[in-house]
Amino acid sequence: MPDAEDVRRIALSLPDTTEKIAWSMPTFRVAGKMFATLPEDETSIAVRCPKEERDELALAEPGKFWIADHEAQFAWVRVRLAALEDEGELRDILADSWRQAAPSRLLEAHPRLGLPPEG
Repeated sequence: MPDAEDVRRIALSLPDTTEKIAWSMPTFRVAGKMFATLPEDETSIAVRCPKEERDELALAEPGKFWIADHEAQFAWVRVRLAALEDEGELRDILADSWRQAAPSRLLEAHPRLGLPPEG
């Protein structure tokens, strides 16, 4: 089961990512734009997710994904670390959120980061 240290290590391995404490919790930013937080007791993460996808995830896998009340109007979803299959799933979720926050210069420099493998 991935934990807070795995979140930190994976997030900081993504290009141009920094960690900054905000609202008394670690936040991870790409080029200054937040893409993940490690709230409360560090048993979950909050990541960027388009509202339509977020709602589908929360309905399909409520044990893994949920929408915090104070984040409902934003395109963010919470992910329970204990519900993740492995570190690979955590990496995919963080990379997908990174893509949503990264500027185009980074997306162009890392075109496959956070995308499913071509098959």
